[in-house]
Amino acid sequence: MLDLLTRLLNAQLDLGFGAPVLWREIIGNGFGLASALLGARRRVWAWPIGIAGNIILFTVFLGGVFNTPQNLDLWGQAGRQVFFLVTSVYGWVLWARYRHTHRDQGGVAVEPRWAGARGRLQLLAMAVVGFVVFYLALDALGSWGPAADAWILTGSILATYGMARGWTEFWLIWLAVDLVGVPLLLVAGFYPSAIMYAIYGAFVIWGFTQWVKVQRGAAASSVAVAGGVDPRP
Repeated sequence: MLDLLTRLLNAQLDLGFGAPVLWREIIGNGFGLASALLGARRRVWAWPIGIAGNIILFTVFLGGVFNTPQNLDLWGQAGRQVFFLVTSVYGWVLWARYRHTHRDQGGVAVEPRWAGARGRLQLLAMAVVGFVVFYLALDALGSWGPAADAWILTGSILATYGMARGWTEFWLIWLAVDLVGVPLLLVAGFYPSAIMYAIYGAFVIWGFTQWVKVQRGAAASSVAVAGGVDPRP
């Protein structure tokens, strides 16, 4: 059984890029994309599925430690999986609580809203402090591309936190992460992850429009109710 598990974890696929890729990199990113799709639909399952992907990808990005084909340690990419896991538990609890108290809303687990001035200042402060701290830490660890890695790590944490809070701006933070993440991963040879980032970038734009549409619908309903008009068809 242990031998079979080892072989599954080390299974590789040759895509003709000059170096094989691990199946678990593909599978881990598949979990990540599924989590994003469920997040756009505001379903609680987005969190546990995302956590499963985080655990798998943690082993992928520590290539020097786990002897992956790339043999590179992207400590920021690996570290963000840990932060994802912690933040995802927080988001899971918030969304599950919302769904439990709003059972009449068809199973959705969060109400999209803008972060507002206070929330945006909070995100900005966290971004500055996070980038500086993570850059110094990743550079000391010998991470490959510490500045880009710190950008991705900081943005990923903020985006996940924003998603947990139901702040629509989290989609835009993800877009900023993708703009740096795609070229970094291509150069490093993590091709499935780079492709997933590119696909995710297009999906992020769609997810953003969906959350904005939900917000506008909720605002229109509130105005109608305030004016004494039944918003239901």
